[in-house]
Amino acid sequence: MSLYRNFLSVGGLTLVSRVFGFVRDALMAAVLGISPVSDAFNAAFRFPNLFRRLFAEGAFNTAFVPMFSGALETQGAEGAKELASRIMSWLVVAILVVTLLVELFTPQIMVVFVPGFVGDQEKFDLTVFLTRIMFPYLACMSLMAAYAAILNSMGRFVAAAFAPIVLNIVNIAALVPLALMTLAAPETAFWVAVATMLGGVAQLALVYWAIRRAGMVPTIRLPRLDPEVRRFWVLAVPAIIAGGITQINIFVGTVIASGANEVMSIIYNADRLYQLPLGIIGIAIGTVLLPELSRHLSAGRDLEARQSQSQSLFLSMFLSMPAAGALIALALPVVRVLFERGAFGPSDSVLVSQALVAFAVGLPAFVLIRVLQPGFFSRKDTRTPTIFAGISLVVNVVLSLALFESLRHVGIALATSVAAWVNVVLLAAFLARRGHFTMTGTEWRQQALILLLTLVMSGALWGTVVLLGPVFDPGYFFPVQALALLALCIVGAALYFALAHVTRVQPLGGLLRRLRRSRR
Repeated sequence: MSLYRNFLSVGGLTLVSRVFGFVRDALMAAVLGISPVSDAFNAAFRFPNLFRRLFAEGAFNTAFVPMFSGALETQGAEGAKELASRIMSWLVVAILVVTLLVELFTPQIMVVFVPGFVGDQEKFDLTVFLTRIMFPYLACMSLMAAYAAILNSMGRFVAAAFAPIVLNIVNIAALVPLALMTLAAPETAFWVAVATMLGGVAQLALVYWAIRRAGMVPTIRLPRLDPEVRRFWVLAVPAIIAGGITQINIFVGTVIASGANEVMSIIYNADRLYQLPLGIIGIAIGTVLLPELSRHLSAGRDLEARQSQSQSLFLSMFLSMPAAGALIALALPVVRVLFERGAFGPSDSVLVSQALVAFAVGLPAFVLIRVLQPGFFSRKDTRTPTIFAGISLVVNVVLSLALFESLRHVGIALATSVAAWVNVVLLAAFLARRGHFTMTGTEWRQQALILLLTLVMSGALWGTVVLLGPVFDPGYFFPVQALALLALCIVGAALYFALAHVTRVQPLGGLLRRLRRSRR
């Protein structure tokens, strides 16, 4: 299967997952709104996610996928399975230790994580309570991510990409009755937290079933240090530091946001919206590209590795640039249609849309990081991206502190976007300097045309919103608003792809042929 078809499989399922996620978030906004309770829930939910990205999706995948892919090429399935067993045994021990420590010392940890909540005892206690319920979610998600890494390295992407859909379905099943009931907000947050934990268990069960069918279930045993495991940790420790730096970026935003009421919930809702294109494009491409590059480089296929990265770069910008432009042009209509109901009011829509615009500015950069980092990780270089992540952290901290006083939620989002662009410039410059990847003159012209087409499409969408007048005003008939937004999305996409076809940036026939092409 070609890189494009793998991306289509992962991206398509991610799209379905994000659609269900929007339904979940809309229901969440309706039952919790922008309130102290929603701040407590979002802080509690972010905490296990921070560790999940650090231990599982970050360090583990970065170090493990190149080694496992290389073992598949050189040692076969049984050798790769044995390597996975030895490495995953260490992951399980690490997860158990961290989970136990957090459950025991949650109040003390939350003082550091959300210092702004300390002055509100009720809000702080609720955050601690919800964190203790949801933190075991880390164990489920970490094991799921490890199993997914094995499946992805084998070219099996469907089960891991489908798993988040299961989480959203479980959450929706809990939120629908909660939206119809009249429970107190803290009690509602408790049941949502329980549903999140159950969704994590369901995700793990699905991916375990898939890896068992593949005959690649690792054997968990008492961990031992051998040369290959030691080599894994040599790669993983810098990746843990890099992942830690990335998560400190999130941590800094959380700490600053905790100092002002409702800012955390504003950031959370805006973050969820720009995560849709990021998940479909950036995460899907990164998921497919890292094992693809690792296999090519392990087998000495340098030309194929360069072609894979070139295709990924073009596809990521071809899709992420118009997505960012559309989010900027349609920010307020999108937030109003998706979230404005129940406890979520018109003023909340304005605040979330402002943060969304600031995040959208950085969307192409967030995607490019996913495309460029595998160029280092597949060559077993985890140190260089760690240094660049540290530089972006400094940029993010300085800008967040400088902008928060005047711009509040917009300042935090904008600082995150600027830091992402700094990271992209550093990654691209060093890949080019080492001769691992450079863009041709034709590729530069393609990127310039993509930017121009995005500006034309965004201008057309913004002008159409102005012409529609009161359709997107608060309180307007919701079905009309939803249909108008859907029509705008379809028209914008049609205009962009038509312009891409006419200008030969990407003839549609060529794109379809790429999707049908099988990897030899």
